[in-house]
Amino acid sequence: MHFLVLSPNLAPGDRRNRLAQSTLYAFDHALGHVERRMRPSHAAVWQLNNQRQEDAIRLRAHLQSLRDSHQVDIALLDKPYRWQDYSVLAMDMDSTVITIECIDEIADFCGKKPEVAAITEAAMRGEISDYAESLRRRVTLLQGLDESVLQEVIRSRLKFTPGVKALVDTARNNGLHTLLVSGGFTQFTDFVAQKIGFDQTRSNTLEIVNGKLTGRVLGRIVDATVKQQTVAAACKRLGVGIGRAITIGDGANDLKMMKPSGLSIAHRAKPAVAAQAMQSIRYGGLDNVLDWFA
Repeated sequence: MHFLVLSPNLAPGDRRNRLAQSTLYAFDHALGHVERRMRPSHAAVWQLNNQRQEDAIRLRAHLQSLRDSHQVDIALLDKPYRWQDYSVLAMDMDSTVITIECIDEIADFCGKKPEVAAITEAAMRGEISDYAESLRRRVTLLQGLDESVLQEVIRSRLKFTPGVKALVDTARNNGLHTLLVSGGFTQFTDFVAQKIGFDQTRSNTLEIVNGKLTGRVLGRIVDATVKQQTVAAACKRLGVGIGRAITIGDGANDLKMMKPSGLSIAHRAKPAVAAQAMQSIRYGGLDNVLDWFA
């Protein structure tokens, strides 16, 4: 690691905060008062000296402890990232681009949110290895619901993750193809793509007959393998390898697309996912990603 980037958490109203002086001083002290540079975004950057491996490991652990005690985000970089090194930005939807799990909110309208949410959580932690089966079990519980519930969830419960519009706009302005790839449903991905500006979506289709959900999903379910294949196909169409993809997700179903990508980012993720991602956002908005780029 040659650079430490410190990004703020969220202020009330989901606005980007300023880093507290006490936080900056704590990191200054941990780094031995290395010169600090502030960015216009209010992020702080330190350029670090080369260290022995055992010293670097100890410093990394200390910085992670400070991150959690001050509730800020850090990124340890060999060098700042460059947009020209990437061609695709691929993102999960539920609990990543948006703050809810759509299927849990749909289930709330038929009084089955606890049962559905329990399956969702187990799947995201990786405790249910067959994502397709976990989704079928959840969707079955929705049988008989009026399709108008889907629009009601969008109207009254769907909220975007702070910073996502800035991230996607910046990626598109730098020539990246933006992809929303979700184990959720087309009614939601279509709405989100229109509002945020994704170039492409891939998600599941709920079967609806006579205005009612049948409790079934049409076609192949978008599981971890399909997510990875969708990202790889987007890269192939552009004539690049998957190493030129940035992938962002929060659950076990995202790991397969994240692992081979050039930059994998865990967003408020389950511990097993955060541990395997190259970078992680715990406390701030998705626009914290922009702090890592030159």
